[in-house]
Amino acid sequence: METELLATVKKKANAWLNSAIDDDSKKQIRNLLANDENELIESFYRELEFGTGGLRGIMGVGTNRMNIYTVGMATQGLCNYLLKQFPNQEIKVAFAHDSRNNGRLFCESAAQICIANGLKVYLFDSLRPTPELSFAIRHLGCKSGAVITASHNPKEYNGYKVYWEDGGQIIEPHDVNIIAEVQKITSLADVKWNGNKAEIITIGEEVDKVYIEELKKLSLSPEAIKRQSQLKIVYTPIHGTGVNLVPRVLKEVGFKNIISVSEQNIPDGNFPTVHSPNPEEPAALKMAIEKAIETGADLVMATDPDADRVGIAAKNKDGVFELLNGNQTGSFLIYYLLTKWKENGKLKGKEYIVKTIVTTELIAKMAKDFKVEYFDVLTGFKYIADAIKHNEGHKTFIGGGEESYGYLAGDFVRDKDAVMSCMLIAEATAWATEQGKSIFDVLADIYIKYGFYKEKLVNLVRKGKTGAEEIQQMMDGYRKKPPMDINSSTIIKIKDYQAQKEINLITGTKESITLPKSNVLQFITADGTVVSIRPSGTEPKIKFYIGTKTELKKISDYKKVEQELDEKLNAICKDLGI
Repeated sequence: METELLATVKKKANAWLNSAIDDDSKKQIRNLLANDENELIESFYRELEFGTGGLRGIMGVGTNRMNIYTVGMATQGLCNYLLKQFPNQEIKVAFAHDSRNNGRLFCESAAQICIANGLKVYLFDSLRPTPELSFAIRHLGCKSGAVITASHNPKEYNGYKVYWEDGGQIIEPHDVNIIAEVQKITSLADVKWNGNKAEIITIGEEVDKVYIEELKKLSLSPEAIKRQSQLKIVYTPIHGTGVNLVPRVLKEVGFKNIISVSEQNIPDGNFPTVHSPNPEEPAALKMAIEKAIETGADLVMATDPDADRVGIAAKNKDGVFELLNGNQTGSFLIYYLLTKWKENGKLKGKEYIVKTIVTTELIAKMAKDFKVEYFDVLTGFKYIADAIKHNEGHKTFIGGGEESYGYLAGDFVRDKDAVMSCMLIAEATAWATEQGKSIFDVLADIYIKYGFYKEKLVNLVRKGKTGAEEIQQMMDGYRKKPPMDINSSTIIKIKDYQAQKEINLITGTKESITLPKSNVLQFITADGTVVSIRPSGTEPKIKFYIGTKTELKKISDYKKVEQELDEKLNAICKDLGI
């Protein structure tokens, strides 16, 4: 006997089967109906959610999958909203895609729908980094835009990330309003599919050139680059969009020794040389590190498919290549920016830094020391972009970032930018080399001055419908019955960003959290440990961010103290049962 869910799913699948979709999609639906009820349910049990950043999901046929039809319905909803927001105006939009399978198809489909709705459309001639799409929106005077990417997700995924006229990803009120318009599109027949493809305006090198010129203006140590021009840098785009622009900007600022990983220079949505194209995962940098050892290189950098995140490796005190986590890279980069802004006489009292609430507190401590204002924002680079927009014309943005390997300097891009980050990380490495120091030497200096901060991220993957329910049950459990201590250190403060309340368990006082509502919990203990828990907004995961700190009195204690912190982080994980 069919369950109610299966009956509903079959009804939806048959509705698609009897609509004007392509023959291959119909064949796939028939196969699911006949042979695979579980996959049928996963493909049709809900509409792929157009969330606060757009769409992201597994590619395939069905309402809960990324395909030209779900992309089309989302685009029609976006068009309807734009037409309401900007009546009787020329509405320009820009589109880009990365190297993922179906990227060009989804992009062209969305572009044609916009044309059919009377919008003026710019489309890059081939794959481009996400940050360049953010730049292009502002450069071309667009009202909106989108990039087809699933960032660092596995090859099965694709996504549709929407931007507003400021070049930042959509936030309130536009996100919820666009979602409402998308939800009104209940049938494929509601979509204007047949825009004239010939009306799409192709863009390319002319935008690349302006973007690169803006990046070069961010350079703070041109003389250091000149003297360290032979610094050996291994760079890999991991089959993605950084393949041309990252080596290009490195060469244009003066680095002459860029070494590529030839097998990974080929744009390929199957990412054949890695299990996952995520620079947060050590395996993604394996080939690049091997190339660095082979060539005697000084620095390794790897960007994800849409080139908004960067992972790096450098030689540690033993001369062995060691990966930096996102907090270490961010701390190194922000320290470099603050130091050079001060040395160059650019700190006038109105500058600021932005980080996310789950990113290391070390960055906040450095900003305070340099007497530079800093802001904490919710997880997601769109909130950093919003802080830049809010302070535009009043204060000067130096830089910012998040622990998930995304960084930004300057304000002409409004999303994390790995092309920019690669340039600045290479420059900061040249600056350190000038002083006879490695990246890890600079980090040691930072730790001695501000404290040794160490962080760990644990992801628990829970896939599908049951996984989403389990993740929510875990969050509900932590809210209803929070732990009293973590690793024998008493919890003194709880921050619930969904309830927008901060509770001091010592004094019993409560304070309001002014940031927007978000499904995040933070537990702060007496010894300074911070544990943040949140469901991922883009993947079937619940994330645990753990940060702790201690003193580092002298360089010779570095390894010992680091080991102690690692042991403490592992003990915290054990205590939390993760």
